[in-house]
Amino acid sequence: MKKILVANRAEIACRIYQAARELGFSTVGVVAPGDEDARHVTFADEVHEIPSYLDAEAIILVALKSGARLVHPGYGFLSEQPEFAQAVEKAGLIFVGPRSETIEAMGEKASAKAVASRLGIPTLPWVKLGTQLEQWEQAALEIGFPLFVKAVSSGGGKGMRKVSHLEELGPAILSSQREACLSARSSFGEGELYLERMLEKPRHVEVQILGDGAGAAVALSTRECSLQRRNQKILEEAPASLIPLATQEVLVQAALQIVRAVKYRNAGTVEFLVDRLGAFYFLEMNTRLQVEHPVTEMITGLDLVAAQLELAQDPGWISGLARFEGEGGSLFKSRGHALEVRLYAEDPSREFVPTGGKIEVLRWPLGAGIRVDSGIEEGQQIDSRFDSLLGKIIVSAETREKALARLKFALSETVILGLTTNLFYLQQLVDSKELLAGAVDTQFLESRFDFVQPLPDAEELEVLSLAHSSASENPDIPSSWKSPWYAASVMPGATPGVSS
Repeated sequence: MKKILVANRAEIACRIYQAARELGFSTVGVVAPGDEDARHVTFADEVHEIPSYLDAEAIILVALKSGARLVHPGYGFLSEQPEFAQAVEKAGLIFVGPRSETIEAMGEKASAKAVASRLGIPTLPWVKLGTQLEQWEQAALEIGFPLFVKAVSSGGGKGMRKVSHLEELGPAILSSQREACLSARSSFGEGELYLERMLEKPRHVEVQILGDGAGAAVALSTRECSLQRRNQKILEEAPASLIPLATQEVLVQAALQIVRAVKYRNAGTVEFLVDRLGAFYFLEMNTRLQVEHPVTEMITGLDLVAAQLELAQDPGWISGLARFEGEGGSLFKSRGHALEVRLYAEDPSREFVPTGGKIEVLRWPLGAGIRVDSGIEEGQQIDSRFDSLLGKIIVSAETREKALARLKFALSETVILGLTTNLFYLQQLVDSKELLAGAVDTQFLESRFDFVQPLPDAEELEVLSLAHSSASENPDIPSSWKSPWYAASVMPGATPGVSS
């Protein structure tokens, strides 16, 4: 019996279980304290308790005791820790991902930039920091402002700070270092930092790749990931049709050059910044499956998780991917357009603070070209200690315009009650004229959609809440229901913080 352990939780664990079962695997899940209500616990064939999702030793022990042969890390947690990949393979198991030395070389951002530079691929001016403040100041002056202070080993924008003037550098470094060290203790490596020149209003474009570990590789699709709030992606598209096809092909060739040079194994993503003149710069490489992988699946018809499992067992599987187009036959054929939004348990009226609570009502959208990757179910208690991603709503259609219309419909059909989410925020974003026109960049959400509305007073709450008109006076009503964003979500047309 083929058996796989998924070293993760919630939405991505459920996604991996599905692909594994379709390939004939039995599945092993893990659950940490406080997460017993999570949906992934009901999906696995067997589930084992562990102290933490970051406890590599406990996870490997479960794999060995359960008879699992493969270990899939998902994303986040241990997925980009070379020590974990090495420990898995040292235990005689198969790690579904790159080799540990590749994770170390390409997962560490400064090291990855050095690889790109050696290959002649453009990077923005950058320098890894030493220990002396004077060195930092000199390096910053040489790079020029504005710039970013970034963590060498991190994800999701952790440890990233913008610096516009020299006097902001010291506080930014201390703040970034503090957050980077916290991340290092929780899920990443060293809390080291580097400086990088900031590009004004670029697009964030990435290339999804698969490699066999011996130098053979294919590029499946480009993705547009410019819509980010505080360096966290909110909406993704495939392909990256907002930039010319010729530019996409150049990015694909650069990505493949990197992948072949490091003999990359399994699935990964090479990320770039593209400025308004079309110049591009290597940003980083994600040595794992991406949260936004479904948009690539929707336009290529290829199951990326299944591809990961196939490659883990037989690297030669990649030779069967024969559908290519573009210069040199390097880009996997795709059709139509796909978009994805991330539904979070967070309150936009309170600076997007994570929220918790019991899901009282849950209704996902149904219909042609609509897909939901979910990690929740009705009646589940959401604990704000864990990642706030509740699920992803993905749509596809023949054109970008039709896909946006379909996404707007899908969001209007989504209902989640009992805790505050960013659903209304997503509805407003998808309805914006700028998004329809493609006039977006990495700073768009901060300048146009990072608004924070005050909580309503009791009179406004009574007007907005309808079914919960007395919520402001009823202690039995969950406090999350009192959010203006929750009220707006149950009253179409209402605006948070604005009295009718």
